[in-house]
Amino acid sequence: MEQTQNQTKIPKSRLGLVLLAFIAFISLGLPDGLLGVAWPSIQSDFGLPLDALGILIAASVAGYMTSSFLSGKLMSRLGVGNLLAISCALTGSAMWGYTLVPTWPMMVFLGIFAGFGGGAIDAGINTYIAANFGERLMQWLHASFGIGVTLGPIIMTAGLNFFDSWRFGYRLVGTAQLLLAGCFLLTRSLWQAHSRPDDGERQNITSYQTPLSQTLRVPAAWLSMLLFLLYTGAEVALGAWTYTFLTQERGIPVETAGLWAGSYWFMFTVGRFLAGFLTRRIRVSTLISLGFLLAIAGTLLLWWQGAGMASLLGVGITGFAIAPVFPGLVSTTSDRVGDRHTANTIGVQISAAGLGGALVPGLAGVLLRRVGLEIFPPYLLALFVVLLVLFTLSLRLKPVQN
Repeated sequence: MEQTQNQTKIPKSRLGLVLLAFIAFISLGLPDGLLGVAWPSIQSDFGLPLDALGILIAASVAGYMTSSFLSGKLMSRLGVGNLLAISCALTGSAMWGYTLVPTWPMMVFLGIFAGFGGGAIDAGINTYIAANFGERLMQWLHASFGIGVTLGPIIMTAGLNFFDSWRFGYRLVGTAQLLLAGCFLLTRSLWQAHSRPDDGERQNITSYQTPLSQTLRVPAAWLSMLLFLLYTGAEVALGAWTYTFLTQERGIPVETAGLWAGSYWFMFTVGRFLAGFLTRRIRVSTLISLGFLLAIAGTLLLWWQGAGMASLLGVGITGFAIAPVFPGLVSTTSDRVGDRHTANTIGVQISAAGLGGALVPGLAGVLLRRVGLEIFPPYLLALFVVLLVLFTLSLRLKPVQN
């Protein structure tokens, strides 16, 4: 996909939809930020063991994977606008449900619906932006997710401090999701697919109805799924285990380690905003390759035992390096599989990302417990090297002709 100067021009008629998509992605990141801060209070209220959190996450991932995997079929039947309205209503209702149910199993059950709604929102908006706009907006869309992840802990902390309850945060976010559902419902007729101005006769990827079974016979679709599984797993693993590694293996003070662990997500968000500008001058494929190379350098710094500062810098550099990868891979999906398979492939990619976000950090935890914390940097290094090789291979595959 060649870069063009007009790829980010937004018609006035669709400016409101783009802003709505950005707000939706901010709200998509909010629950992820809420849970970590809320968990000690939830655990206490329901009388749960510490590791019960994994059950709720598993339920949410199951719903997320299901809806994103089927998103192509759902969009073809419901339309993008209707799908987003239903999904936001489902997620918002689940958030409110968390605060009303009297038992833990009921909360876990609601987690399936929260994940289902989140997966459909993720896949639906990604597909719409990929179909109608360029790589710059895709980078900024995913940067808005980073804003949501950052705001989530702030909202939950405020609720705990001022209302002494974790329920306030979920009710506030649930209300925002329900309002978004209303906005999507009112604008559902405007979410019809349009051709991107720089694509000429290119088929629209949100209106072309290709059976999922056909897409799953395309080797490039499976390669894309593997890329998303491994990349998202590496991203989540780094965020989940950095603090433990820095404090217990490198002996870095708790306050310093906490600051730098938090800087991972901050640099991650900054990197995506910056990548939005860079896509005007640098091909997205080049940006992704450079990101993997810089991430390899960052993990080598993290591995270096000579100085604590090297490990800290490695965390920030790696977060900054991988920032453009996920949105870049989404926006170039059609380059790998062709237009007629893009909607389905984006859905299964998002599903694979959800699976990777659970499996890869989980495997890291097993290795850290059995081998030792020092295995963490080479584990990440191996992931990024494999990702670079797989991505290079994907560039050499010819997309399926329409």
